[in-house]
Amino acid sequence: MVNLLKLLPYGRRDKSENPPLLRVLMVTSIVLAGGGSSRLGVNKALAIIDGKSLIQRVVERLTPISEQILIVGSSCHFSFPSDCSIEYRDDLYSGKGPLGGIYTGLVASKSLYNLVVACDMPFLSTELLCYMIKLSPGFDVVVPRIKRIEPLHAVYSKSCLNSMKSQLDKGELGITRFLSMVNVRYVEQEECQAFALGLLSFFNVNSQADLVRASIVAKGEDTGL
Repeated sequence: MVNLLKLLPYGRRDKSENPPLLRVLMVTSIVLAGGGSSRLGVNKALAIIDGKSLIQRVVERLTPISEQILIVGSSCHFSFPSDCSIEYRDDLYSGKGPLGGIYTGLVASKSLYNLVVACDMPFLSTELLCYMIKLSPGFDVVVPRIKRIEPLHAVYSKSCLNSMKSQLDKGELGITRFLSMVNVRYVEQEECQAFALGLLSFFNVNSQADLVRASIVAKGEDTGL
């Protein structure tokens, strides 16, 4: 059980408490916002958790370690609040799932290494993301493996572009297949648990029940997630 009373969300901290975070390699962060939200009945990225939208919470955690933030998805999803520091990109491969979104972000990115996260992960651990960034040199992908792989909480190098394009052009959309073609550093569960927010970083909102649980977590209560 995670004691959430001890896990103050990063967005509530004074940045001066975390100077090491600002000394990591700066990267581009790619937020995938092209998925459906049928179980929520609304645009998931704009769902409100304790006064802030999901997309706002994600961007807040990425900003201190990003030199560029890209939101990728269908243009019909881009009814997000305007922010001059955020860039929006339509999927280059419409309807091709997360692999197409990652490819679109990598094409638009100014950075060699790129954080890729989903728009529905409100409790991203900046400390864990920094650790993954530091592991990136020498690998095409750095991805956590928590019982299963977490490809939408990972670091991708631009070196992935050719392999991704080849797979997309063939209509092969599986990320697991793609990972088998490149040099991957898996971050195991024990490594993830060493950081504040740890496994909570992988919590994503897919239903109304998840939204309720996330709201409780955001208020600093121990829900046993």
